[in-house]
Parts: sequence; structure tokens; C-alpha cells
Amino acid sequence: MAVEVKSGANLLFLREEELRQAIELLFFAYRDFSAAPDALLEEQDLGRAHHRVIYFIGRHPGITVSDLLAILGITKQSLARVLNQLVTDGFVTQTPGVRDRRQRLLELTPKGVALERALTEKQRQRVAEAYRQAGPAAVEGFRKVMVELIDERDRKRFPGRPERPVRR
Repeated sequence: MAVEVKSGANLLFLREEELRQAIELLFFAYRDFSAAPDALLEEQDLGRAHHRVIYFIGRHPGITVSDLLAILGITKQSLARVLNQLVTDGFVTQTPGVRDRRQRLLELTPKGVALERALTEKQRQRVAEAYRQAGPAAVEGFRKVMVELIDERDRKRFPGRPERPVRR
């Protein structure tokens, strides 16, 4: 999809070079943002797919497999491979749903909680420092850009600023 660039100084950020630099910044930021967790995951013989599953189960204890599939946007087969390993390795438990016994509710075990905290802590520190350096206006601008990068169907997950901080 081509971006229509209109004349005017206020739209210089839509120039090809600016857009390409943004893409490049996203690549570098993700590489560096993921480096510390990747090293920890490697020690456990796990990968980034495991990290995403652990993270979202940690954020949403008791999440159903179908809700997790919707968040991750992956196939049941892909999730099954990752989830089976996490259950076998003692990071995640699965229990039947209360109303619908066919549902599988996912939670982190104490071992899973410890791993999720270890994986997230370096990233949390990195984001906190970047936010401190950038300041509140930049943080709000970053948030707006990130929300706009997300497919519209998932934007409802981020209606506004968090009401209260999540304590870890």
C-alpha cells in the first residue's frame, strides 16, 4: 500500500526515507528488546514462540486456548507444539473450563511465573529507561503509533492508557 504524500513541511515524516528508517528502527529495536530474553530462553531450550505463550498466559491467567490463539494469530497445530512442551516442562498447567469442560484454561505454574518474570524484567527495564529518556509526550506518541500499527480487530485491546500500573 503506497502512502500518499502531500506537500507541506508537516508531512515530511511521510517521505520514503523517513518511513524506511522507521522500519529499520523497528527491526533494531526488536532485536535488542529480545536479546536478553532470547538468551534466557536458550538456556531452557525454548524459543520466542514459547516466550509469547508464557507472556500472554502470565498476563491473562486462566485464558482459554481459543483466546490465546486469537491473541497470537497462529494455528492450533503451532500452539499445540509449544504448549505441550511448556506443560511437559512444568511451566504451564491446563484445566478444564468450569462451564464448558471442553475448554482448556491455561495458567503458569510457580516455575512458569518465575520464568515469565525473568524474561519480562529486562524488557521492562529497557522500556522504562526509554520512556524516561523520551518523556511523556513522546511516550503517548509512541503508543499512538504502535496502536495504529496493530490490525484494527485488535485495537480494542488498547482503549486508552492503563488505569493503574501492574505491579511485579
